[in-house]
Amino acid sequence: MGILLGGIIPAVLLGLFGVLQKISAKAGIGTGYYLLILGVTITILGGVFALIMPDRRLSFASAGWTVLTACAWTVATGLIAIALSKYHADIAKLVPLYNMNTLVTAGLGLLIFVEWQNINLPKFGLGALLIIIGGMLVVKA
Repeated sequence: MGILLGGIIPAVLLGLFGVLQKISAKAGIGTGYYLLILGVTITILGGVFALIMPDRRLSFASAGWTVLTACAWTVATGLIAIALSKYHADIAKLVPLYNMNTLVTAGLGLLIFVEWQNINLPKFGLGALLIIIGGMLVVKA
C-alpha cells in the first residue's frame, strides 16, 4: 500500500501537475498569482488532511523544516512557471530536467540519512547515470 500511496498515485498526479502548469501558463496567468492560487489551494487541502488524518503532531522544529520545504518548492515552481510563460519552454523538455531532482534527493538521502547502507551502490550509480543520460537525450530531442 505504501508504494501505491507514496509512489504510483503521486507519480500520476505530479505528471498531471506539469501538464496543468503548462495549460495555466498558456492561459496567461502571472507567476505571482499562479503561486498565490496554488498556496490557497494547498492551504485548503492541507486543512482537509489535518482534519481527517489521526496524526496531529506539530513542533517548532517540524514547522521550520516545513517552511524550508515550502520555500524550495515555491521557488522551483515559480521558476518553472516563468520558463513556461515568459520563455515558452516545452514542458516535454522541462519535466525530464527538473525530475532529475530525484538524484539530488536520493544523493542527499544516502548521505544525511545514511541510506547508503541499505542499497546496492553499483545499481544506484547505474540508475543515476541512466537518469542523466535520459534527461540529456530528451532535452536534445
